[in-house]
Amino acid sequence: QVQLVESGGGLVQSGGSLRLSCAASGSFFSRNYLDWYRQAPGKERELVARVWNDDRTNYADSVKGRFTISRDNAKNTAYLQMNSLKPEDTAVYYCKLFNYWGKGTLVTVSA
Repeated sequence: QVQLVESGGGLVQSGGSLRLSCAASGSFFSRNYLDWYRQAPGKERELVARVWNDDRTNYADSVKGRFTISRDNAKNTAYLQMNSLKPEDTAVYYCKLFNYWGKGTLVTVSA
């Protein structure tokens, strides 16, 4: 059983920054890739970024150059550094590890 807990969301002005964290329980963490997803009101959940177990990363086109995903296997924690935030980044952000999801953290970007 794996539990994922996101934190770091909040209200920020356009152009600002936030860093999200995803803390994982269990020994699963270092062996699997981890994803950050987001779901805006009225929209489908979308993949934002992925960090593989060898630290390779992938990003959605909409966040390339602004967001950075990373992981610290010693702490069983992943991060999503979000810079130059835009109102369209407003969403609930979720982390996903294998088949497990966190409950999400809300990010609101004001214009």
